[in-house]
Amino acid sequence: MNMIQLENIEKIYRTATVETVALLNVNLSVHQGEFISIMGPSGCGKSTLLNVMGLLDAPTRGKISINSRPITSYSDRHLARVRNQEIGFIFQSFHLINDLSVVDNVEIPLLYRKGLSGAERRKLALSALDLVGLQARVNHFPGQLSGGQQQRVAIARAIVGRPQVLLADEPTGNLDSQMGDEIMEILRALNRDEGTTVVMVTHDQRLSEQTGRIVRLLDGRQVEEEARCLATI
Repeated sequence: MNMIQLENIEKIYRTATVETVALLNVNLSVHQGEFISIMGPSGCGKSTLLNVMGLLDAPTRGKISINSRPITSYSDRHLARVRNQEIGFIFQSFHLINDLSVVDNVEIPLLYRKGLSGAERRKLALSALDLVGLQARVNHFPGQLSGGQQQRVAIARAIVGRPQVLLADEPTGNLDSQMGDEIMEILRALNRDEGTTVVMVTHDQRLSEQTGRIVRLLDGRQVEEEARCLATI
């Protein structure tokens, strides 16, 4: 099953004097349960592609389908609901709210879910924190945590609503290699044990080799794909 389908995607940014092509004729299918990495030099369109896949940015041309549903005619409200319920986001910067505890930060996406009581939100948040190994830090504040722990909180926040797809933009970019490896193992466990589909932008070849497929971009174009066998990694 295709979780995300991109067909002939183009993204062009225009000003009064300059036209910048960020993506050009990208065709990509992301299947249920895959772990894909997107690689390429700086400025090649990796983050733009992830934003288009996550419905954070609309393409200039082309077609996007989520769970085999074309989203071209979706209203902004409907797009927001899809992002909240079906897609989780992890960024290089953790984007945690310093004045909120760890568990309160994780609960934030659930505030936009109708029909959930406070007790239900707390239960889901604690379960997500358990998955990333932060059971003992639920009442701490972001400033009391290491960078790796803060990224774990960000991952818990991304998965608290049980999204089908997790989009990660350089999730280890602000971490040292040991912390990066720990975050990578969490992502692999979510993919392997929870069945979460993961798409990760990275510049780290070593990390990309731990994913099931590598998609390479150059100057906004999809130039290469390499399928890998996770069972042997």
